[in-house]
Amino acid sequence: MGYTTAMWLGFGEALAAVAGALTGLLFVALSVKGQVLAASRSLNSRAAQTLVLFMTSVLVAVLLVAPQPPVAFGSEVLAVAGVSAVVLLILDRRAGHGADRRAGHGADQGVARYIERFSPNTITAVLVGVAGIIFLAQAGGGLYWLIPAAMASLLGGVVNAWLFLVKVTS
Repeated sequence: MGYTTAMWLGFGEALAAVAGALTGLLFVALSVKGQVLAASRSLNSRAAQTLVLFMTSVLVAVLLVAPQPPVAFGSEVLAVAGVSAVVLLILDRRAGHGADRRAGHGADQGVARYIERFSPNTITAVLVGVAGIIFLAQAGGGLYWLIPAAMASLLGGVVNAWLFLVKVTS
């Protein structure tokens, strides 16, 4: 069952719906705190990381429900993992690895610390990559690796969005 995408259509559809809805809510949270986020390169980059987390789940879900050969699906999942890992790393460096915290920039200070501590960036990219590799190798659980990847992506994104909404002050 872990190697047949047809058995995972329901999961893909649910994941796409949830991740899509959360992406919309992220935009609402960011628009509420838009001025503060726009003024901070660190918070701006953290918001972009949250968007990448949600979009990673959306892209995996779309690939999962698309009718295609298994090799294409596994390769595409690996590509999503690689691209998301690179983009998340670039955004993390752009955010300054806590440089704002050391500089003591008010609202950035606490929020950046929480997001760095709870950020599921690496976990999500690694788990999606493992799912692609295991699926292609047909050993080790296959698509079941997408469940913790989706959980890390969605829960981490929700925590980040919540922090933007309640911790960032104007």
